[in-house]
Amino acid sequence: MTQGVKSAARALIQELDIFHDVPEAELEDILALARPRRVVEGNSVFTQGASALHFYLLAEGQLKVVHMSPEGEQIIAHWVGPGQLFGFVVALGRRDYPGTALAVMDSTVLAWPARAWEGLAQRHPAVVAKALQTVGQHLQDAFARLRDVSAARVEQRVARALLRIMRQSGRRTEQGVKIEFPITRRDIAEMSSTTLYTVSRTLSAWQQAGVLSGGRRRRIVVLDPHALVCIAGKE
Repeated sequence: MTQGVKSAARALIQELDIFHDVPEAELEDILALARPRRVVEGNSVFTQGASALHFYLLAEGQLKVVHMSPEGEQIIAHWVGPGQLFGFVVALGRRDYPGTALAVMDSTVLAWPARAWEGLAQRHPAVVAKALQTVGQHLQDAFARLRDVSAARVEQRVARALLRIMRQSGRRTEQGVKIEFPITRRDIAEMSSTTLYTVSRTLSAWQQAGVLSGGRRRRIVVLDPHALVCIAGKE
């Protein structure tokens, strides 16, 4: 990596939790094979079924990882926020990506070649342990969604989907908790395994009740988080 690119990469990640308190020498080693990449909103970092030649860290922006079922149904597997590793299926023994990573806003990622994973894992176990916590969280979210689909009412599923996003990327404002990236009603429908019509009807009812507001540029503000928790029920 050239000195200019390395400096840019360091500036992007040095404030992220995953690299907090990492000594300078270790950071230099971790960044040695990293390459920053700008991804414009709507473009993909990788696509489902493609060879997993790299793994990534989101430095800034927001991504969603979607999976296309054999029946042609698109499902949002999880959201990726700044500081999270993604696409590191090499750590799970896979050779291809099980989903497509799409930028929901202009984003910057760092990419490492998949072949670098084993060496980094051996030299920096503490950083890798933090990274693997992301895998655990994604699995927990997947199990929660499966449980919701089989047992929860539609309104509960929609509320729980919004709560998961809010907890990951919500910012408290004078109005309420603002979700910091654009999200569509179709996104919420895919997360909660229901129809766009049902989500539109549900969100409109919640807006009228003062639970949330649609905001501008697809930004949702949860005006009454307690009410949303009550609708969601126990998770």
